[in-house]
Amino acid sequence: MNVNTLTAPPRSRPAEPVVTLHRPWLMPVLTGGLLLTSLLSVGVGAVAISPAEVLAILGHSLGLTGAVDETKAVILTGIRLPRVCLGLLIGAGLAVAGAAIQGLFRNPLADPGLIGISSGASLAAVGMIVLEVTLFQKLSGLLGFYALSLVAFGGACGTTLLVYRLARVAGRSVVTTMLLAGIAINALAGALTGLLTYLATDDQLRTITFWALGSLGGATWTTVLTILPFTIVVLLGLPRLAKSLNLLALGESQAAMLGVHITGLKRRVIVLATLAVGTSVAVAGIIGFIGLVIPHLIRLVAGSDHRRVLTGSALGGAIVLTAADALARTIVAPAELPIGILTALLGTPVFLWMLIKERSTT
Repeated sequence: MNVNTLTAPPRSRPAEPVVTLHRPWLMPVLTGGLLLTSLLSVGVGAVAISPAEVLAILGHSLGLTGAVDETKAVILTGIRLPRVCLGLLIGAGLAVAGAAIQGLFRNPLADPGLIGISSGASLAAVGMIVLEVTLFQKLSGLLGFYALSLVAFGGACGTTLLVYRLARVAGRSVVTTMLLAGIAINALAGALTGLLTYLATDDQLRTITFWALGSLGGATWTTVLTILPFTIVVLLGLPRLAKSLNLLALGESQAAMLGVHITGLKRRVIVLATLAVGTSVAVAGIIGFIGLVIPHLIRLVAGSDHRRVLTGSALGGAIVLTAADALARTIVAPAELPIGILTALLGTPVFLWMLIKERSTT
């Protein structure tokens, strides 16, 4: 079960004005940091590849440079580059989804896990691993390795749809009811996941543990291309809702009077967040705290204007997850630390600081 779901449900804040801190350097710094982090990350590993060699290999692939070390070229283009690209996509998707969910619930402690996305994906994946039923066997025969990803994504979508339906009152979704329904479904999914884990064999337990802790180790170009369309839709769709989320910060009634279609806004945010988190869990397992911590840190620097928070969160999430993956590959080399453990170790102190700060301001 996602650690983030163990917290108390965030309360919607009273109406507050949208504050923009003028930091013209923020986006250029984040963009430069993203390029630098990516360049350094692809060179880290058992076989070190310098930034100059990375650029030379990439240039050789495009026919712009001469001969390069073939071994390093294979390692870079076949192993590390798809892994870094997957980290960039997942980090950006998780962070921008977290920022949008926080804007929807009007609380910086909100997280996509609160509406059951991660727990639903986890339950579906563990169920496929443990329960050897005909449907799962057929999927495995047809899709091979990607059957687990498809089932996990389906579980994320199904759980979120259930929470959304439970939260509908008189034809519209109520945020408070959605939070309560999400907590209940999270608890149920966690209990069922625990029961399935108890019934698992030793081999199945190893698979469940590796999947639940999160890893980018299975990255291939096929995996990257599989989630690329979903992530592009999310990265293009959520920033388009920034103005509506800014108005929602004033309260639902005020936003409605200013022309915001509240029900449509909630539906779009939830659907896009589910796409981002569901696809990431499906291909990399559960990676916590990115969607919770990164938007909050960007908000501290850029203010509460979602036009900057959503874009900044996407860049920041991509940077942090890519850097964390590089650290996970090297900190216990030649072994590899599951990235979910590392993000939890790094994110927990920040999350506790956020909780203490929230208590001091209430």
